[in-house]
Amino acid sequence: MEDHIKLNGNGTNCKENRAKTELEEFDALFPELVKDLTNIGLKDAEISDAIDWFKEVIEYNVPFGKKNRGIAVVTSYCQLVTNPTDDDIKRARILGWCIEIFQAFSLIVDDMMDSSITRRGKSCWYKKQNVGMRAINDSNFLESALYFLLKKYFRDQPCYKDLLELFHDITHHTVIGECLDLVTSRPQSTVDLSSFTLDRYNTIVRWKTAFYSFYLPVAMGMYMAGVSDTDAHSKAKSILLKMGYFFQVQDDYLDCYGSPEVIGKIGTDIQDNKCSWLIVQAMMKGTPEQRKILEDNYGRDDESKIKRVKELYRDLNLTHVYTEYEESSYKELKTLIEKCSGNLPKEVFMAFARKIYKRQK
Repeated sequence: MEDHIKLNGNGTNCKENRAKTELEEFDALFPELVKDLTNIGLKDAEISDAIDWFKEVIEYNVPFGKKNRGIAVVTSYCQLVTNPTDDDIKRARILGWCIEIFQAFSLIVDDMMDSSITRRGKSCWYKKQNVGMRAINDSNFLESALYFLLKKYFRDQPCYKDLLELFHDITHHTVIGECLDLVTSRPQSTVDLSSFTLDRYNTIVRWKTAFYSFYLPVAMGMYMAGVSDTDAHSKAKSILLKMGYFFQVQDDYLDCYGSPEVIGKIGTDIQDNKCSWLIVQAMMKGTPEQRKILEDNYGRDDESKIKRVKELYRDLNLTHVYTEYEESSYKELKTLIEKCSGNLPKEVFMAFARKIYKRQK
């Protein structure tokens, strides 16, 4: 079983085959977890309508992501443990699905706050008929589902307390990051790009994205493997937060230049007045006249103004700036990973870096 999961092996095809096998086994567990979360309706018939609704919430929102975070839990754990049992691996996959649920409930609310249209190639949940504001309660349900599964499968495990505290801490970090993002992205009538600094951008990314997207899954695998010392987690965090920053810069670039058919959503950062990497770079590199153009056009839901912002991005050659950034950041990450030592899932770090390097979605 372990050979199917470990990322290290001889040759790219071998790695790809193992990754595919693990994804298939990871996906195969999902129906069992849905049953866990909906079987309460069999005991309490009076709430069956709610359970039927929540089943739809789970099946629409949870299983259609790339699952990089969920798989990372399994690969991190299996790299740190010698000959894990089938039960151990199943628990690691369940923990991975807990992170996928975390991602799902975060995105439901995020899409509402950003007035997004599509997510993962289909309509955002709140945009579906008969959903609307009910999506807020649905998000709360998914968060509770995460802790239900955690209690069911981990309360007798030594790592249970660490896992609980980590989920609570990362939720706290993510909510703070979301708040910073919303406070910085003012309504259209009060656009003020002077606050769109690199320092503010770095802070938003660190708190909103990097902790839960990269540190959380690896830390979960480490705790499950019995690695709980502060030094090991600190070293892992330093690498993974840099990777999370790299990932968010890519996300910002793809929001503007990616194909909606490929990335699965329609980019709205410009009209939503988001403090994205592109606008921060434009404000840093633009002349006073160009910054005035941005002030007059950014953050307006008007096709002509959106087009003008993109034209200015082109004038500033931000595509080239991004390409250079991507190359230098990838090299920096590889150097950091090669230097890391101790009880860390080094190959998982490299697998993460390779997976996101030059990604198109």
